[in-house]
Amino acid sequence: MTEQLREDLPKVIEELEKKCKEHPKSVMAHHHLGLVYMKAGRIPEAIASLEKAIELDNLSSESMINLGAIYFGQGDLAKARELNERALTVSPESAQAHANLGLIWQQHNELDKAIASYDKALRFNPNLASAWMNLTAVLTMKGDDERAVTAARKGLELDPESPLGHNNLAVALYFSGRYEEARRHMEKAREAGYSVDPNFIESLNAKLAQN
Repeated sequence: MTEQLREDLPKVIEELEKKCKEHPKSVMAHHHLGLVYMKAGRIPEAIASLEKAIELDNLSSESMINLGAIYFGQGDLAKARELNERALTVSPESAQAHANLGLIWQQHNELDKAIASYDKALRFNPNLASAWMNLTAVLTMKGDDERAVTAARKGLELDPESPLGHNNLAVALYFSGRYEEARRHMEKAREAGYSVDPNFIESLNAKLAQN
């Protein structure tokens, strides 16, 4: 978040709060206020505003998805799952809702379900870089190394500066035996400020020393 955005947030919040008071049944006003509260770190108010938007319109899938993201961040995976599944009953082709479910299944170590959710997300939006990157991690855990490399390259193609993308590709390349290329992406991840697992660095260096 830029300094300018931080400075503008109080003014934006004030304007949206005023709009919500003047138009208490405006779904979009409550939804947008919830999003701005999220950016400002005012989580209880964000939850209240998004819940109000859903109360006013039980088809407001975007409010459900954003509210689910808050609960996911709080570690309430059950509530996050409920909201994203509810969003999908309204918008079954929502790539973000499918991707969010993938992340929830990933947290539960339900890898096959996570892959299925990411695949659905990417079918509906093949340009969702975060889904490619999270899919990479799950495929690596499953031992599907070549597909993991392919997914990681796709994620980096969409977001070339992503530290997580470089790290995930480095790990995928390591398990597919391409150690030198893995080193290059590991270094790019570190240069971008990513905290690479020291055990991975040690293992990669040991493999490189053998070749």
